[in-house]
Amino acid sequence: MLKTLNLFNLNQKVDYKTEVLSGLTVALALVPEAVAFAMIAGVSPLTGLYAAFMMGLITSIFGGRPGMISGATGAVAVVLVVLAKSHGVEYIFATVILAGIIQALAGILRLGKLIRLVPHPVIFGFVNGLAIIIFMSQLDQFKDISGNWLTGSPLYILLGLVLLTMMIIYGLPKITKAIPASLTAILFIFGLVSFFNIDTKTVGDMASIQGEFPPFHIPSVPFTLETLTLIFPYAAIVAGVGLIESLLTLNIVDEITETRGRGNKEAIAQGAANILSGFFSGMGGCAMIGQSLINVSNGARARLSGIVAAVMLLVFVMFGSSLIEKVPMAALTGLMIMVSIGTFEWASLKTFTKMPKSDIFVMVMVTLVTVILHNLALAVIIGVIIAALVFAWDNAKRIRAKKYIDEKGIKHYEIYGPLFFGSIATFNEKFDIINDPTEVIIDFAESRVVDMSAIEALNKITERYQKVGKQLHLKHLSPDCRQLLKNAESIIDVNVLEDPTYKIAIDTI
Repeated sequence: MLKTLNLFNLNQKVDYKTEVLSGLTVALALVPEAVAFAMIAGVSPLTGLYAAFMMGLITSIFGGRPGMISGATGAVAVVLVVLAKSHGVEYIFATVILAGIIQALAGILRLGKLIRLVPHPVIFGFVNGLAIIIFMSQLDQFKDISGNWLTGSPLYILLGLVLLTMMIIYGLPKITKAIPASLTAILFIFGLVSFFNIDTKTVGDMASIQGEFPPFHIPSVPFTLETLTLIFPYAAIVAGVGLIESLLTLNIVDEITETRGRGNKEAIAQGAANILSGFFSGMGGCAMIGQSLINVSNGARARLSGIVAAVMLLVFVMFGSSLIEKVPMAALTGLMIMVSIGTFEWASLKTFTKMPKSDIFVMVMVTLVTVILHNLALAVIIGVIIAALVFAWDNAKRIRAKKYIDEKGIKHYEIYGPLFFGSIATFNEKFDIINDPTEVIIDFAESRVVDMSAIEALNKITERYQKVGKQLHLKHLSPDCRQLLKNAESIIDVNVLEDPTYKIAIDTI
């Protein structure tokens, strides 16, 4: 039953039942991850749960991508753990607030469009690496408190329940889509374990989630330049990690739903959520691709599902902790394994024989860095750098020159391809300065002077011609290229022998 939801989007049509049930499923999946990430960061479980509530609520209401779920994340936890151990949780709160301010400013300055610089092979590698991480993180459930692998009955029971969960999630949609398969699986496993009194690990075995409404709290840190100097590097990294993960997740959800989110609006919402998270005793966070995929795979497409997930998470903490702590970890483990299978871009495996080797290298490298370092933002940055270097290398080899001498005895070099730092060596090899006639024209109708290295290359080639008494002209330079040369007058000596103002004579023919 479709109705019109007049909540922040008058044109958004929403299936209320799907949104509410999907939100409930996401809330159940958020609990163990928020607790686990809080432990990674070295703070109390409630600090992670409060962050998941605040991040989820604010971004669901004000974010730029309906249906996307935010909460406490492992990438942020890894950044904060060192600061938590050295200075305590109060500095964590202050860092998260500052990170939120940076993120909000990035959105206001409309820097969200920079995500367009991330090539598709990097996104493939990011997604595949994340899928592997999600799967590997579930293996901890097959270990006991001492860190040893389970054996015997505990192992077989856990495996059986996990496989049963996966079968329900996989098979139920083929029969009916009336209710989310993931929620059905969790409730079925919970009922099965309770009815037969099966001894298996539950959420409560990780930590207690009982608490109250997140208390408002101004971080107890000295408001000094020394404090700012200490927390700013951590805040900058948290802000960068959060924005990269959130905007990439937004792009992935966009592709799945065949709609378009708003990156700058999401950046502002993420920033506001982190600011409030710091003031309400949370460890901060960003978008969560696993929970976002659970949500959209359940059919949720609007803001209501994220709002329900955040509110129900708080309800669990305040009123339902005793019940939620009895949920078997096997059900949540099976759910997350299915998420990892759905996250992995299996189609990317088919591209190994079809895509350029450079793209395959970038994709594999990003996947490996993601898996090995467990740092998604760093993996994306490394991938973008490698892709940029590969692009520069490929374009550096493509510059070429067509040469001919006209009826006036003037030699023409028609340049094809961009002239930039990577291509200047090949560019210099094109010229036969000794044997060229006294007048030479370099035609840039099919080329561009891109950067300072290119200007310096033109300066050097001019000097070489002038040393042997020959004149060089540049032809068909675009307006921006001519502006580059003009701007360089105070840095590069241009045209000494023939013109005291310009060392390179520019023809605008």
